[in-house]
Amino acid sequence: MGGVPWKRVELAALVLYALGFYLVVIRKSLRLSHDYSGRLYGLRAGSLAGHLNDLSDAQWRNFRGNLPILTGVMAAFLILVNTLRYCYGLKGRGTALVWLILSLSYLCYLHGACVVFIILIALINYSMVKICTHYKYCTSLIWSFNLSVLILNRVYEGYSFSLFGQNLAVLDNYRGTFRWHICFNFVVLRMISFGCDYCWTIHSSHFDHKKHMQKCQVCYSGKTCYFALQEKGLGVDRYTFLTYLCYLTYAPLYIAGPIVGYNAFAAQLEVPQKNYSFAQISLYGLRWILSFLLMEGMTHFFHYNAFVVSRLWQQLSPFEIFIISYGVLNFMWLKFFLIWRYFRFWSLVGGVETPENMPKCINNCHDLESFWKSWHASFNRWLVRYLYIPLGGSRRKLLSIWVIFTFVAVWHDLEWKLVSWAWLTCLFFIPEILVKSLSNKFQASSPLGMLVHREFKAIAGAVTISCLMVANLVGYVVGPSGIKVLISKMAGKEALPALAFIFTTFYVGVKLMFHIREASSSQQG
Repeated sequence: MGGVPWKRVELAALVLYALGFYLVVIRKSLRLSHDYSGRLYGLRAGSLAGHLNDLSDAQWRNFRGNLPILTGVMAAFLILVNTLRYCYGLKGRGTALVWLILSLSYLCYLHGACVVFIILIALINYSMVKICTHYKYCTSLIWSFNLSVLILNRVYEGYSFSLFGQNLAVLDNYRGTFRWHICFNFVVLRMISFGCDYCWTIHSSHFDHKKHMQKCQVCYSGKTCYFALQEKGLGVDRYTFLTYLCYLTYAPLYIAGPIVGYNAFAAQLEVPQKNYSFAQISLYGLRWILSFLLMEGMTHFFHYNAFVVSRLWQQLSPFEIFIISYGVLNFMWLKFFLIWRYFRFWSLVGGVETPENMPKCINNCHDLESFWKSWHASFNRWLVRYLYIPLGGSRRKLLSIWVIFTFVAVWHDLEWKLVSWAWLTCLFFIPEILVKSLSNKFQASSPLGMLVHREFKAIAGAVTISCLMVANLVGYVVGPSGIKVLISKMAGKEALPALAFIFTTFYVGVKLMFHIREASSSQQG
């Protein structure tokens, strides 16, 4: 090879393959969107080159449609809060009071009279935490109460006022513009966070800040990172009903997160975040605008989600089903990326830093663990702190993942397709955990051994991505009822070339991820 390192040759070949793959996918996607446009549900008049816009996803359609009024509310709230902070030097309870008043007015517009349910449940949870915090099973009581609320909210669809007496039935005419029990899923996480943080502060705090500073570049520089804010217990007097209610209803994060722990939130009411400068926040906002334009282009030219809503996937070939599934995953990633970063931007300008959801592109994850750490990253941190570690952490990992993913499914909704997705994910997670454990024990020293180890990791990564695609196909595309049809399509001889091509593509993708990580590590080094 004329002295050219083999990795450079491999990288060139991988890039050429990836370019060819995306050219094929783009061409096929354009053809599918054009040929089936008359039979797809959810398409609306578009604004780009006469193309129809895919607004079949209700969540994206509502967010996009409400962006103008939402941005107006954001601007008004931020101007008012930051002006009062600057003029009167508000901290802690003063800031909490201002945000609580604004947030409750926001909730009254969203939920109308149903705000009563939110405040009542919040009050019961707060009282239970304060009364039971010295008992041994306090956290178990907190979890039991909140899981019950989560399930009952769904079963009774947010309750009707008539359930509590016909004289209250008139209030059912004033339920606002947004179903309160959908947003309340995030409130449940915050109530658990408040309760557990308070209990652990009362009993003990094992966070070693000095040891953390040695490893954390942010804290070592004199600032305080989010992790340190969350892990450090606050003074007992900081767990007040005012701050608690402000935390539950905090307008920037109320609808969709990202999820912030109580300790970190309350600390930043006292001292607003300083980890992001004005220039960094402005650049963050500019990147969001560019990402929004990318989404507009995607939904105008590629109608992936409309195929799922219209259930036309059953009429497609195995390779076309893969393209639609891959497109839906990328659409979902970009949708949540935009929603979460919009509200995080709002929170950052308001002085509260939260964990970043979607820190890594969906196409740059080759194992389930990194995928979930990079998807809903703030939720992942929440699950680690309040569920994974209390369940035993790495000592009981094979058992705890079943509890965690079942909770994640139920938290999203009471649907069998989500439970099926959760259990399939756990089934696929177990081999990965075992393979990683064996891989960590294997130390390759020779060049041949390192090459074999690298190839083994690439093949394992391709298998993992295939499993992830299957789990998400069941969860978000075909549903449990479509599994038989999907198996019949993929098990035929005519599907073998397509499956071989798909697996080869995943293998190439994993190899590219290796190169990206190596390049990133060398730059940091």
